[in-house]
Amino acid sequence: MTRPDSVIDNWILEYLRMIRAGEAAAGRWVRTIYEMLETGLEAGTYRFDERKARRAIAFIEGFCHHCKGRSDRLTLEPWQKAAVSAIFGIVDWDGVRWFREIVIVVARKNGKTLLATAIAAYCLYLDGEYGGEIYCLAPKLEQADLVYSSLWQTIQAEPELLSLTKRRRMDYYVASTNSTVKKIAFNAKKSDGFNPSLTICDEIAAWPGEPGLRQYEVMTSALGSRRQPLVLSISTAGYIEGGIYDELMARCTRLLMGDSRETRLLPILYMIDDPAKWDDLEELRKASPNLGVSLSEEYLREQIAIAAGSLARKSEFLTRFCNIKQNATTAWLSTEAVEKCSGEALDLRDFRNCYCVGGIDLSRTTDLTAACAVIEKDGRLYVFARFWLPAGKLEEATARDNLPYGVYVQRGLLYLSGENFVDYHDCLAWFRSLVRDYGVLPLKVGYDRYSAQYLVQEMKQDGFHMDDVYQGYNLTPVISEVEGLMGDGKFQIGQNDLLKIHLLNTAVKIDAEQEKMKPVKIGKNDHIDGCAALLDAMTVRQKWHGEIGGQLRNAGK
Repeated sequence: MTRPDSVIDNWILEYLRMIRAGEAAAGRWVRTIYEMLETGLEAGTYRFDERKARRAIAFIEGFCHHCKGRSDRLTLEPWQKAAVSAIFGIVDWDGVRWFREIVIVVARKNGKTLLATAIAAYCLYLDGEYGGEIYCLAPKLEQADLVYSSLWQTIQAEPELLSLTKRRRMDYYVASTNSTVKKIAFNAKKSDGFNPSLTICDEIAAWPGEPGLRQYEVMTSALGSRRQPLVLSISTAGYIEGGIYDELMARCTRLLMGDSRETRLLPILYMIDDPAKWDDLEELRKASPNLGVSLSEEYLREQIAIAAGSLARKSEFLTRFCNIKQNATTAWLSTEAVEKCSGEALDLRDFRNCYCVGGIDLSRTTDLTAACAVIEKDGRLYVFARFWLPAGKLEEATARDNLPYGVYVQRGLLYLSGENFVDYHDCLAWFRSLVRDYGVLPLKVGYDRYSAQYLVQEMKQDGFHMDDVYQGYNLTPVISEVEGLMGDGKFQIGQNDLLKIHLLNTAVKIDAEQEKMKPVKIGKNDHIDGCAALLDAMTVRQKWHGEIGGQLRNAGK
């Protein structure tokens, strides 16, 4: 089942060469992932199996067909050959496929469904997985049918494939490998018994929020029993808030920024870099690698002209052809920026009789609670962060978050408070200690307006000046300020590894139309309490700077 391939030995490196030479248009995320792959191959993190990559490309070009408007065989473009090579050609030192989750984001009319169909066909016939289970997944069966039906048209177009395949009422079946292909709609409960070798998640940006998150988790949690399973998510940007697209984009951009511990995720994100150039064909090529192939320049110019005359149409164009989601979620701070602000351990005794601002995040009484004090001295901002966790939740939280909370307790970064609920009086006691033991006086303390009101009242009775902070899009100027100060190395967080993790767990949800942003978690189980407390403190610092800015500089202290 093989046909001759190109003379190119490695399409990953060839495509990267084309990007660097200006022969292929690619935005920063696409360039970054291929540079990361190049680095991983050079470092020996994984290796490239040329035979496996060639085999996948040859099968797709030799046996897979177009299914709309034409029926001839596919000819893969360089960007598609590079993607297929990365998926099937990058393996560990035992020859097992390296990547498990693949996320491909590309603009409309760039052959997403055809590429997903081709990958499904290869996995069905040549992947070598006996008893393979391939699922075409979508919220509704008619949506799942897009790839499923496209695959059957490819099978019908090739007598050799048709002879191997039986179309049954509920699936396609290949007896020689005991493998099946099924289309399924969301039903997390019934999916528990599935054992997928490949799951195709089509147009994930259109998946409803919580149901989509649950279904994706079900399918990925079932991968453990397979030797080299795949979950392929392929989509254009969309409009759904808080769904799996947002979560995957946050995870993907975090990885691409070098801030992730994940190693099995492969993000290939085609989107424009500069939204101001939304009507520039050269910029649009970064989101449409098939421009001039499956998508004509004439058609795109027509769509630009329509979008230019209507704000609503422009918003749709930005989403569909630029992959700029109007409420996008992306990773926020880079590891480099956070590391720049880390250093020697901080000691409150070095800041006696200084003024500061404080922040408190008390969002969950049964889990982590955070507070911080930000002290300015000699033009730098020193952050002292304190965390609390119920004693009875220590083991559970350690297992759930895969973090050494016991070590953080020993290091004095985390304090056990209460048994099953955090005792907020411990937070009050810490602020009292700042004043009593070190003379560090918080001029303003910002708190999440949903915090426990009894703590706020008690702190006011103690003389602390409290100010509520809404954790929404109103934080845009503070987020921008903190990001700039972090990038310039103006913050110093010492050796607070727990605060560092919370900063790197933070993503921002961006409202592109209003140019606003708010902090969110990268993953739904991540913690960002320390970052939220810091933003609360920086909000009151910014809000009241005209009145207290002079004192906060602590000149001469």
